[in-house]
Amino acid sequence: GPMIPLSQSLLLSSYPRALAGLAMAMWSMTTLIAPVMGPLLGGWITDNMTWPWIFYINVPVGIAAVVVTWGIFRKRESERRKLPIDSMGLALLVIWVAAMQVMLDIGKEHDWFESPWVVACGVVAVVGFATFMIWERGEKHPVVDLSLFKIRNFWAGALATSVGYGLFFGNVVLLPLWLQQYMGYTATQAGMVLAPVGLLALVLSPVVGKNIAKVDPRRFATFAFLVFALVLWMRSNFNTQADITTIMVPTIIQGIAMAFFFIPLVTITLSEITPERIPSASGLSNFMRITAGAIGTSISTTLWERRATLHHAQLTEGLQQGSIAATQALQGLQAGGLSPEQALAQVERLVSQQAFMLAANDIFYASAVLFMLLIPLVWLAHPIRASAGSADAAAGAH
Repeated sequence: GPMIPLSQSLLLSSYPRALAGLAMAMWSMTTLIAPVMGPLLGGWITDNMTWPWIFYINVPVGIAAVVVTWGIFRKRESERRKLPIDSMGLALLVIWVAAMQVMLDIGKEHDWFESPWVVACGVVAVVGFATFMIWERGEKHPVVDLSLFKIRNFWAGALATSVGYGLFFGNVVLLPLWLQQYMGYTATQAGMVLAPVGLLALVLSPVVGKNIAKVDPRRFATFAFLVFALVLWMRSNFNTQADITTIMVPTIIQGIAMAFFFIPLVTITLSEITPERIPSASGLSNFMRITAGAIGTSISTTLWERRATLHHAQLTEGLQQGSIAATQALQGLQAGGLSPEQALAQVERLVSQQAFMLAANDIFYASAVLFMLLIPLVWLAHPIRASAGSADAAAGAH
């Protein structure tokens, strides 16, 4: 929503241009508290209270934020301009985005396009999007400035950010699902494994913000993609015997990639945008990123289940009735005191655990390859001249 670009605009207006990069780095540090505290707090609430409190707890925090922000900025006057509202464009935007979001939310539960309801949402989303694009191209005051895509650094940076974030977020969602459903972790334990992701990002973000005007952001972004690929390659070698240290090490390393991902890529995205168009460009790039995150989540969880089904079928081929391996496994379990039915159930549990592990490895490995393929996209952007303006471009970091 508008919270991210509005908070960035308020912060940038409070600092001189020369300190814009540092200011946005500090802003990024505060946003990185969420990946540290979120999994821990959310896991603890789920295990010790009830899951709806994950949402209720935001109410007092939101009220406190309103009070503090109003106290600081209530006397500040901003330039006001009365602009025409693209009512039709806004309505079309709401329709196709809402339809797409509903489709992504319910698709997996209803076997995607086997459900008439999901098909209907998909049709509305596609037709609404096409109509929206046609309308916006001819609108004098569009709700979304599509002419921004004529700027090379904008489309290259926004596309790299969106695809990278979709891959990142899809894997962030997948890891705790695997830990809780097939590795026996509680929500709190899964949160403890995920929490360290923000630690190195918290430390390194000010360093990146301070040096963003001195070092080509494309180099920083390339480094981020390489680290993401390394992390996902490490995860692709997980097995069902992996201990908490083995799982946590890639998570800690991922914090390095996060610090070098958000600030440099948004610096690239907004580097060729004139000051008066930065709010529009920042809003559009953030919309693309958030949408990509939702799509990445749906794709990763759906592919995980489908790959698990494939691996399950392959594994059970070697455990058919009468096979030596199956007979020995069942005899060993029955010798341990299990009934034939309990022994079969235990074998099925182990096969399912292995199938979902192999499926997760497939997703991790494919994501690592895709991060490597994103590197050339970053280098399609023009080099950025070191200037105060390039520091301002960090406005959308995270």
